[in-house]
Amino acid sequence: MTTLLDKIHTPADVRRLGRAELPQLARELRSFVLHTVSQTGNGHLGSNLGTVELTVALHYVFNTPNDRIVWDVGHQTYPHKVLTGRRERMHTLRQLGGVAGFPKRDESEYDTFGTAHSSTSISAALGMALASKLKGEDRKAVAVIGDGAMSAGMAFEALNNAGVSHAGVNADILVILNDNDMSISPPVGALNKYLARLMSGNFYEAARQGAKAVLKNAPPLFELARRFEEHAKGMVVPGTIFEEFGFNYVGPIDGHDLESLIPTLENLRAKKGPQFLHVVTKKGYGYKPAEADPVKYHAASTKFNVDEGFPAAKPGGKPTFTNIFGTWLCDMAEADPRLVGITPAMREGSGMVEFHKRFPARYHDVGIAEQHAVTFAAGLACEGLKPVVAIYSTFLQRGYDQLIHDVALQNLPVVFALDRAGIVGADGPTHAGLYDIAYVRCIPNCSMLVPSDENECRTALTTAYRQNHPVAVRYPRGAGAGVAVQPGFAEWPWGKGVVRRTGGTAAESRLGQRVAILAFGTLLHPALQVAEKLGATVADMRFVKPMDTELVLELARTHDALVTVEEGCVMGGAGSAVLECLAAAGMAVPVLVLGIPDVFTEHGDPAKLLALCGLDAAGIEAAIVQRYGQRPVLAAVNA
Repeated sequence: MTTLLDKIHTPADVRRLGRAELPQLARELRSFVLHTVSQTGNGHLGSNLGTVELTVALHYVFNTPNDRIVWDVGHQTYPHKVLTGRRERMHTLRQLGGVAGFPKRDESEYDTFGTAHSSTSISAALGMALASKLKGEDRKAVAVIGDGAMSAGMAFEALNNAGVSHAGVNADILVILNDNDMSISPPVGALNKYLARLMSGNFYEAARQGAKAVLKNAPPLFELARRFEEHAKGMVVPGTIFEEFGFNYVGPIDGHDLESLIPTLENLRAKKGPQFLHVVTKKGYGYKPAEADPVKYHAASTKFNVDEGFPAAKPGGKPTFTNIFGTWLCDMAEADPRLVGITPAMREGSGMVEFHKRFPARYHDVGIAEQHAVTFAAGLACEGLKPVVAIYSTFLQRGYDQLIHDVALQNLPVVFALDRAGIVGADGPTHAGLYDIAYVRCIPNCSMLVPSDENECRTALTTAYRQNHPVAVRYPRGAGAGVAVQPGFAEWPWGKGVVRRTGGTAAESRLGQRVAILAFGTLLHPALQVAEKLGATVADMRFVKPMDTELVLELARTHDALVTVEEGCVMGGAGSAVLECLAAAGMAVPVLVLGIPDVFTEHGDPAKLLALCGLDAAGIEAAIVQRYGQRPVLAAVNA
C-alpha cells in the first residue's frame, strides 16, 4: 500500500503533509524503491535504501527546486527521483530512453547538477550559493556528500574555499555528510540529538556570537575561550576539522530519525554562512539482507524476489575481463615480489578481492583519490617496485595531470589496468570509457595495449608488466568471446599486430576491391564476421601505441582501402593513429574510421548502444558497403 506516496507528485506535495505523516511516507517510499530495483534488476540498492528519510526531510524543509540540492555521486537519488515527479517512469530505470541512474539536468529541474563521479557536490553547491548572492536571489544551496566521497582531495579543496568570505560575502551553503560507514553507536543517541538541536538553534548561536564580541576586547581570553569551545565540542563530536575550515559543525545525528532530522535542518536553513551537518545512516536500511551485506547489495544486476534476496550466482559461465585481471594479478604477484596493487576504492569492481586476501601488505586501497593513486604509484616505482593501478577508464581521467607529470614525464614503469573501457551500458555517459585511447596515446613514453579476448587480456597484461615505462591495458566490462585462457606468462612481440584473416583478390571480394579491416580490441570479433561475408582481410592490431607501422603500411600497399574499428572515440583514437601513420609515410589510401561519434552516449543495454553507434556486425558491414561497395550486397549476403 502506498496511500501517501500516491499523493506525491512534486516536493510541494511532501511539504503539505503533516510532520506526523512523514514516517509513513518514508516507509512507503523505501518499499517502492526496493520493489522497483527488484523488478528492473538493474540499479543501485543499498545506498538508496539508506537515504530515504534524509531525502524526505530535505524536500520537506527546503523549498526545492528554488533551493538547490546537489547529490554527490548521485547513485543514491532514486528516492529523490520518485518524489520529484518520476515515479511512473521508474520502471525504465537505467534503460535506453528511460530514467537515468544518476542526477541529470535535462531530466528534471530538481536535478540541479549532473553527478556520478564523486566529490564534486561541495564545489558545485558553493558556486550556486555565491551565484544567488551575486544575483540577489534568496535561495539555499545544499551539498549531500558521502563519507567515501569525502576521502577525495576535491572535497577538501571546496571546503577550504567555502569557509572563507568572497569579497566580503559568506556563502550560505549547507554541507551534509552522509556517513554510512559505521553503525549508530551509543554516543549518537539522546545526548547527541540534544546537542545537535542545541548547536543548530538560535539561542546557542546568539550566545556564541555575543561571547565572541565581548571577549574580542581581551585577546588572551578570547583565544582561551575559542580553544575551550573546540575541545569541548571535540569531546562529543568529531567536528573540529570542519570548524577549522570555517563551518559551523552540527552532529552527528541519526539520519533515519525524522524527529531529529527535520528540526535540525529547519534551524540550519535559517542560518547564514557555511553550515555542516553530519548525519549517520546505514546502507540497505530497512531491508535486512542489504543491512547484513551492504557490499553484496550495493547494486542489483538481475531481477530478484524481495522476500528471498539476490539469487545465488550460477556456477560456470564465461569469466569476465575483470576476473581475468584479478587472476593474473595474483599469479604475477606470486611470481614477482615487487608487484604492488593499487585501487581507488574499487576493490570489488576491479577484481582485487582475492589479491587483497592473499597479499594484504601489497594491496593499497587509497580511497576515492585517483590523483593520489597515480602519484603514489609513481613513488613506489621510484623505489624499484612494480605498481599495477587497477582503475576504471573513466576514473583515470581524474588523475590525468598526475599521469603526465608524475608518471610519464619521469618514464616510470607503472601498469594501468583500465577496466570498463568502451561502452559500459546502464551507468551511462559519466562512466563510459571512451576517451582513454585518445588521452593516453598523446602522452610521450606511454603505451596502450588493446586485447581482443580473454586470453589476449592476460597476455597483454604480462607484456605491459615486463616493460620499463608506463603502459595502459584497456579491456571492457563483462565477458568476452569465450576464448580459453592459457596459464603462464606468455608475451606478445612488442608493438606487433597479427593478421587474423586474409582476404582474396578484388575479383573474389564481394566489394569489388580489396579491403582490410584493422580491429583494435574486442570489436575484432564482429569485424571477423563481417570479413567472412565481404571477403575482407582482418588484422588484430593489439597495440595502439606503439602502432605496428610495418603492418599498417603493408596492408595499405596490398589493399585498395582500409577500415579501422574501435570501441572508443573517433577523434584522436586508434583510427586517427592509423591516418597519422599513413600521412607520415606519404601514402594516400582511402580509410574508413569507425568508432564512437563525437557525442556522449546514453545509458542503456551495451549491445543496443553499440548497434546505435554502428559498431555491431550489421553496422560495420553497412558502413563498409556504403563507403566501398560497388553494389548493394546486404540483402544477398544476409538472405
